[in-house]
Amino acid sequence: MNAAPRPATAGPPLIRHLGRVDYVATWQAMQQFTATRTPDTADEVWFLEHPPVFTLGMAGKSEHLLAPGDISVVHADRGGQVTYHGPGQLVVYTLIDLRRAGLGVRDLVTGLEHAVIRYAAQLGVTAAARREAPGVYVDGRKLASVGIRVRRGASYHGLALNVNLDLEPFSRINPCGFAGLPMTRLSDLAPVADVDTAAAGLHPHLLHTLGLVTVL
Repeated sequence: MNAAPRPATAGPPLIRHLGRVDYVATWQAMQQFTATRTPDTADEVWFLEHPPVFTLGMAGKSEHLLAPGDISVVHADRGGQVTYHGPGQLVVYTLIDLRRAGLGVRDLVTGLEHAVIRYAAQLGVTAAARREAPGVYVDGRKLASVGIRVRRGASYHGLALNVNLDLEPFSRINPCGFAGLPMTRLSDLAPVADVDTAAAGLHPHLLHTLGLVTVL
């Protein structure tokens, strides 16, 4: 993966579709991008999937890992507790100069949540956010998780939207630190069969809710 920052250009950020990529290698690439970017570096948004992995945030507690079994556990530098990534889940990493974009941390989290809410509404699904428990929910079930990191005024990590993944691994953890939190996926709620379809549908809403384009 080429994580070298590119010169800034007018308009929306560079969008990368990376396919299915290793979690640790991608995390390291985000760190490298953020550490070496300059005030002129263009923002980027990465759409991808990960092989099965549990990740613990900086404040993550091992007690929320109930029975990880054969799935590896990575201690990451994002916010939040424990979550699961796997094939069939759309992961969106937002590498944004927050100061240049005029965004605070809460603005970024809210923008990520509202992008999913707007996309779900387009599909006829009513979804909502919870301020006390970041993410997006449908009838009390969690559809998407949010976890970010900010360094040098720029963000990385981002959003994980359950599209058509196997939900069983979530039963091996307390998702996001909440025991018994039920999960859901987009394919059970709307006619969205795969991650590529979800990425194409979410993309314009994401740019709009983060203020990276002026019209939808």
